[in-house]
Amino acid sequence: MTGRTRPPSFVRHTTAARVNHWIIGICFVLLVLSGLSMFHPMLYFLSSLFGGGQWTRAAHPWIGVVLTVSYAGLIVQFWRDNQWRRDDLAWMGAIGRVIVNKEEGVPEVPRFNAGQKFVFWSMTLFVPVLFVTGLAIWEIYFAAYTTIEQQRIATLIHSFVAIAAIIVWIIHVYAGIWVRGSMQAMTHGRVTPGWAWRHHRKWLRQLAASDSRGPKPGAQTSSQTDLKGDRR
Repeated sequence: MTGRTRPPSFVRHTTAARVNHWIIGICFVLLVLSGLSMFHPMLYFLSSLFGGGQWTRAAHPWIGVVLTVSYAGLIVQFWRDNQWRRDDLAWMGAIGRVIVNKEEGVPEVPRFNAGQKFVFWSMTLFVPVLFVTGLAIWEIYFAAYTTIEQQRIATLIHSFVAIAAIIVWIIHVYAGIWVRGSMQAMTHGRVTPGWAWRHHRKWLRQLAASDSRGPKPGAQTSSQTDLKGDRR
């Protein structure tokens, strides 16, 4: 009996990128839980996850610092791949087919589609705003540099932007679960040719053209039928 061979796969995300992504994700969840516990008395029970109100208040801003630094690294890694292109508008025009998971006829996209770019640039805006407003209300270190009125305005902005960031994060997580194979890309770093052909066909063509761990250009042409059929 011959052993079962593993299907071919491509590197989607490096180990460094995945580790940084999960640091951001974990920090974001911790910030949401600790932030909500301070947002309303009904949610104060969440502070028990951090050892009580005082520990929550102390930990929240430091977790925000870690997230900000990590997200800065994410921007350095991926800003080029997330630049807006004319093709993104065409993809958005076919978003209805994408949502119902019928992607035949949807314009080809490169490494990231318009939805992923929206999440990236939204958080690129939100994270610095949350960081700056967070500094303004970090009383133990910065109370002497801000007035009460400034702290109130910063708190209001911080709260509204945090809510917007949570909504974007929910969309991001839902899309990652909905699109089969996406979670594997963020846990193992690799995707199958069929996944790349279905969801990021232009990226697959770029891999083939550059011969960067992708199939030879001639081999891709001869195996397009197999790639279309592979949905793993």
